[in-house]
Amino acid sequence: MTTLAISGLIRPLLEPQLPDDVDVRWFTTHEEALEAVKGAEVGWFDSNNKDDMVKSLMAATDLKWLNSIYAGLDFLPMDVLIDRGITVTNGAGINAITIAEYVVMGMLNIAKGYRDVVRAQDRREWLLDSPGKRELAGSKALLLGYGAIGKLIKPRLEAFEMDVSVVRRSGGEGVLSPDEWRRKLGEFDWVILAVPATPETDRMIGADELAAMKSDAVIVNIARGAVIDQSALETALREKAIGGAFLDVTTPEPLPADHPLWTLDNAHISMHLSGRAQDQMFIRSANRFLENLEKYRNGKPVGPVFDPVKGY
Repeated sequence: MTTLAISGLIRPLLEPQLPDDVDVRWFTTHEEALEAVKGAEVGWFDSNNKDDMVKSLMAATDLKWLNSIYAGLDFLPMDVLIDRGITVTNGAGINAITIAEYVVMGMLNIAKGYRDVVRAQDRREWLLDSPGKRELAGSKALLLGYGAIGKLIKPRLEAFEMDVSVVRRSGGEGVLSPDEWRRKLGEFDWVILAVPATPETDRMIGADELAAMKSDAVIVNIARGAVIDQSALETALREKAIGGAFLDVTTPEPLPADHPLWTLDNAHISMHLSGRAQDQMFIRSANRFLENLEKYRNGKPVGPVFDPVKGY
């Protein structure tokens, strides 16, 4: 019999559809999780507290398959996953649609100055001119990262008649390699970060990259805060060396109330809400888990698989 340790948060969606011949240990607190994972073969112990998730993993010494709703699992100890040979499935693609929509929303918001339109409405002031006059059509975007999210961002931007250049680690026809994109930074109106969090992507956008961008270019980050040197970004925004930034992610999170980024008019902070702007996330995750559980019990490959060696 397969033993599963699963967070009670997902219980209403899973329990009615689970096969009868599995031993499920539901938990609602971290203390319960530490007991439930002992001897469990399959685990799904997502939590808002990532330290608790790490502790649960460490206690799950018999774990063979770990599932998570998170796409980025860089906070887990990769060496433990590798040493124990644990198969990991993550949430890659679960939030891709809504994150891609958020990217378009953020870009349109900046292009049309829509934040100022909303503020004018709050003041009951009738504007006589648009605070933003940029058009997406005809502009050029650099898209770094072409995973599940990047693959949805590109066609949505192309629908606005934008010229989108893709950077992907594996290269390929019609894309820029990791060695090419930096020398072309000055060609783009928009720089969109959709890369995984790995040692290679840590602070991949720093002072040099920001200095190479167009003075009115906008950077969009829906990856991880650590992908940008945030201190260098603050300086570039304050000095108006670039046009602006749409930041769904920051370092740290939540961003402290006294952080300078809040005070900059050309910084748009969306509080890591892009993946949460939907009502299907848990339904999609539950359905994927149930499909994977059937495959797992029949000796078939599960997916999408997170590779702890690569970090994504």
